Amino acid sequence: MSTKPTRVVGVIPARWASTRLPGKALVALCGKPLIQWVLERTRLARRLDEIIVATDDARIGSVVEALGAKAVMTKPDHPSGTDRVAEAVAGIQADVVINIQGDEPLIDPELINRLAEVMVGEPEWDMATAATPIRTEEELQKSSVVKAVWGERGRALYFSRSVIPFVRDVKPEGLRHWRHVGLYAYRREFLERLVRTPPCLLEQAEKLEQLRALHLGARMRVLETQDVSVGVDTPEDVALAEAALRGAGLVR
Repeated sequence: MSTKPTRVVGVIPARWASTRLPGKALVALCGKPLIQWVLERTRLARRLDEIIVATDDARIGSVVEALGAKAVMTKPDHPSGTDRVAEAVAGIQADVVINIQGDEPLIDPELINRLAEVMVGEPEWDMATAATPIRTEEELQKSSVVKAVWGERGRALYFSRSVIPFVRDVKPEGLRHWRHVGLYAYRREFLERLVRTPPCLLEQAEKLEQLRALHLGARMRVLETQDVSVGVDTPEDVALAEAALRGAGLVR
């Protein structure tokens, strides 16, 4: 008896509106739009069966299609990237959906592969995400840096903008603090349940949508990675991202 293979679809949300950097998907980095860098990196992820860019703007859609990729137009008023991703795959065959940040030009294709492999090979997980070590005290104290803690087998316990775990007295040997990497893999059924559920109080307080998943009892695996990606959220981030691309040898 044959088993139907698990189909994994990667979705890159790319909306036009951005408070700090409107139209950032088309902002040029070393001569190429941001969305092109993200697409090129995502295409290196061999475990994806299909890649979609979910956008609310025809200008972004036109650029994506000119690059030979698939663009799906979505509503402009989604409250989160997760909702945009869910709409984008509504009519598409997908057993596992991976939400790939559209503002990270150095996204690690191997990390995408690892998330896909966990979801395909370990069916007990509803979701999977990733975390990287926090390297400085300044990073640890920033509320914009989301911290993650997990338990046995990497099952997520909590995410917070506060410092977790809090060290009351002496830091135990081997304890590390981890920064959440905003890359998510969802089992299709759980994604649909997630977007049908209104934000819980913890999500409203911390402004972290992954807390809604934990509120629902999600079995969420956290993968450890040493990857330090660079997000583009403000005009000042453009120069930092360009320097990172050159440093990674991706610009000739």
